[in-house]
Amino acid sequence: MSDFWPSELKVSKDRRVLFVTFNDGLVATLPAEMLRVLSPSAEVQGHGPDQKVTVPGKREVAISAVAPTGNYAVRIAFDDGHDSGIFTWSYLRELGQTGEAKFADYERELAQKGLSRDRH
Repeated sequence: MSDFWPSELKVSKDRRVLFVTFNDGLVATLPAEMLRVLSPSAEVQGHGPDQKVTVPGKREVAISAVAPTGNYAVRIAFDDGHDSGIFTWSYLRELGQTGEAKFADYERELAQKGLSRDRH
């Protein structure tokens, strides 16, 4: 189990950002698009490193629900119907610390595959 856990989870009014305040004071600002395309779900991550999916067209995605899962995670549902990602506290913290770099990698993958963040 993680040494860090959220003391507060808050979704922005426009539902495009999740703010997570951790017990040590770290505040993670996590855009919905980043959460959606880096979802820990098997639908996105696959069942092995060679099965990871690059998900295009999610620039405008919003968070539709955040539901606790035990005392270790939350399930985040998005307005595009994706709701199978269970985000552990440690993964949310990791995204808060390294999410910008991970998202930059995602943008490079999109470009390499000729895909876009926008819906077509």
